[in-house]
Amino acid sequence: MTGRILVVDDQPLNVKLLEAKLTSEYYDVLTARGGAEAIRMAVEERPDLILLDVMMPDMDGYEVCRHLREQPETMHIPIVMVTALSDTADRVVGLEAGADDFLTKPVDDLALFSRVRSLLRFKVTFDELRLRLGVNDGAALGERALRWGEPVEGARVLLLEDFDSRARYMAEALQDHHHVDVVTTESDALRKAETGDYAVIIISLSLEDIDGLRVASQLRSRPATRMVPILVLIEDGDLERLAKALDLGVTDYVMAPVDRNELIARVRMQVRRKHYQDRLRSDIETSVSMATLDELTRLHNRRYLTTYLAREFERAQSTGKALSLMVLDVDHFKAVNDTYGHASGDLVLVELGRRMLQATRSTDLAARYGGEEFVVVMPETDITVACAVAERLRQAIGDSPFPAGEGNPQLPITISIGVAAMSPEVSTPDALFRAADDALYKAKGAGRNRVLAAGVEA
Repeated sequence: MTGRILVVDDQPLNVKLLEAKLTSEYYDVLTARGGAEAIRMAVEERPDLILLDVMMPDMDGYEVCRHLREQPETMHIPIVMVTALSDTADRVVGLEAGADDFLTKPVDDLALFSRVRSLLRFKVTFDELRLRLGVNDGAALGERALRWGEPVEGARVLLLEDFDSRARYMAEALQDHHHVDVVTTESDALRKAETGDYAVIIISLSLEDIDGLRVASQLRSRPATRMVPILVLIEDGDLERLAKALDLGVTDYVMAPVDRNELIARVRMQVRRKHYQDRLRSDIETSVSMATLDELTRLHNRRYLTTYLAREFERAQSTGKALSLMVLDVDHFKAVNDTYGHASGDLVLVELGRRMLQATRSTDLAARYGGEEFVVVMPETDITVACAVAERLRQAIGDSPFPAGEGNPQLPITISIGVAAMSPEVSTPDALFRAADDALYKAKGAGRNRVLAAGVEA
């Protein structure tokens, strides 16, 4: 996997060394010699990953990291701090500032490339979500963007660890901030992970009779857990196993012996990213819903109806199966709005949509065409059956009154329905709609509150 990587270091030799290593693996490398330049380039160039030196004269790496995490344009870019500092406290400061990981100078090639590959995969996932949402520069997230300082307490964490004392230590460290469930077997871990709605899953790679990497791989292959962050506990210095874990899709790691504050910081980081990911997915679902569903009735909208009808018409032509359509509207609906107000009218339309879904079949598609006019597409349905379904719908609407809001009486509502079926004479989706609409017009002219098939005189 390729990508654009911004290397930030005030020492030219360090920059050249990292640039040479990354270029040899076919990464596109950008360079900056200070914090201010790094911030400017991150905004302008939008790299896929930033390798950030900690010790710089004008602005240290922690400050740069905090600034990048505070900006919607750059908050989603993975950041790895490259430092000669080895104290755990320094790592905690960096993690709290928003760094995804640390690399210690001199940088080990295996550690470098495994971490780069892992974080670039992460970036691709988020970029795809942002693209589907239509977020290009980050600013469009607005208030929906998760701010780095927002609290992320109370998440559910699953810990797979069979070493009792270490499991207790880790659970106690986290339980002041999150809800922690501890399991000791592979089967319990997989079962709970499937049903537990966890924000983070922690897996020890030092389990006595369990291959932790295999558990991580299974979690990544299952739909319910595919997107859940996985943090592994690994022995210090076991870089080859760490590289394998990252290649399998593990999100982060903690080295043993576990530092309490680092564990808390890394879990908080993953919870924060999970929340951001969930917000993006929720916004995508909302945007898809808005694009296909009518806001008021929650039936499908006209745009979706047009696409669906064209597709079903083509399918019916290719298979030789029947296709019918009903067009209906509310009788004397203007009088409802004029007498009781548009709010009451909206309540009538909402109830109408609900009854339509109850009276039509699971294979039918109900849509609001506009105003008080609705359409039902009926695949593999001939005109006789379609008229029977339409009559059932007419009765479902007319048999009981509709609520019209507080202080208003319940209203008797009726509908008129026109029905048409695909035929050699009705050879396009537009022709099918016109035929049903003409039948509706005739039904209304004949006195309303009735079903009329195309080609049948009222």
